This record gives sequence, structure tokens and C-alpha cells, in this order.
Amino acid sequence: MLRRLDKKQPLNFKFSAKNLAWAKKQILNYPKGRKQSAVIPLLFRAQEQEGWVSKPAIEVVAKMLDMAPVRVFEVASFYFMFHLSPVGSAAHIQVCGTTPCMLRGSDGLIRQCKDKISKRAMEIAHDGKISWEEVECLGACSNAPLVQIGSDYYEDLDEESFAKIVTDLISGRKPVPGSQTKRFSSEPIENLTTLGTKVEEAQNASVELFIDSSIKEKGSNTKRSLVSKKDAPNA
Repeated sequence: MLRRLDKKQPLNFKFSAKNLAWAKKQILNYPKGRKQSAVIPLLFRAQEQEGWVSKPAIEVVAKMLDMAPVRVFEVASFYFMFHLSPVGSAAHIQVCGTTPCMLRGSDGLIRQCKDKISKRAMEIAHDGKISWEEVECLGACSNAPLVQIGSDYYEDLDEESFAKIVTDLISGRKPVPGSQTKRFSSEPIENLTTLGTKVEEAQNASVELFIDSSIKEKGSNTKRSLVSKKDAPNA
């Protein structure tokens, strides 16, 4: 997919004092003459600060790493983890549309995005809160179809389960990520065929991390809801 910088660009970009100190520390993690290797973490920190990666942000990162701006743009435009246009403040939904997900119904997920969010990708809807786009392979083909929202994967989706996720996001709720059919990871949906012992944990590590961080952030009602999901046995 061809990816371009947004037509509307801010006049400048500046790391906050905290993020600038973090960026300088990151650069020191790499050997002398190899500081360009810090391009991905610096771009991602710029995106975390602003919500997307702008042309001025690319130029600032390039200057810090002694790189030509076009080289930094090549990295930013290659990886879908970097948003080259502004996205929803609450959630930006990335729908995997490559072959395994397409065969498992990603077209239905895109249809839900068009029906519930906006007709066209990268249009910010619902008072600036939600946006969506179709992306290349997200690397979880055995759990297709899936979407990525922020740092979280929502897997084993169908139109109904995905519609509920979108509705929750629009309503300001944060749906629990992971398999939406309660698979622990990518084991067979039916019965185990090779290993004889099933995992005992209720959730995998990424879902546990999401729930734990959400419990710290949210109010008492949300806490009770998330705690019940955390303790529920894996199906």
C-alpha cells in the first residue's frame, strides 16, 4: 500500500523535556556510529506524544540521528505502526486485510468500520474519537481475522463480536483484547492434537497486562468488571 504524509502539517515539532531526555538515553544504547538504529523508538515516542508522525517530527528525529529526512520517512512509511495522518484520540482501528484474514472474513470487519465509524478509511469520526484503516499483515494469521487497536490485538473476530468492540469504543468503554472466542493463544479451537496438557492460566500475558493496567487507571465499576474477566477461567 502506498502511504503518504498528510497534506496538512503542523509548523513544527518539539519533544517534551521528558521525552527528549528519554530519546537521548535511547540513543546511548547503541554503539558509536550506530545511533541511526534508534530511529524506530524515537519515531514511536514522537507518535505517542502527538498521536501521529508529522513531517516536522520526522525532520527532528532525522537531525538527532544524523540521518537524511527521507531515510526516516522510509522507515515511518514502511511500518503501519506509524500513523502518517491524525487518528482518533480514543482509538484507531487497524484491520488486517491480507490473505488469511480475508479468507476468514476481514471484509465483514471493514464493512462494520464503514457502517459504524466512517465510509472512508482515515476519516476521524465520533467527535474526533475513532478512526480506522486497512493494513497489511499483522502477523497473527492463526487467529484471523484480527484488528490492532493501539498496542492490543483483538483476534478470532466475526462481524458480531467486532461490532460490539466498535460500539464499546464509541461509548467510551475499553474492550478486553485477545481472542474473542476465549482461546488462550493459537491452540486448536476444538481439542488439542499434540500436547496433552492445556494451559491453566485464565488469560495470556498480553491480556493480563491490559487488564492490570486498566484496573489501575479506571474507576471502581470498571475495576469490578475487569477483575471478574481476569479471574474467569479460559474456555
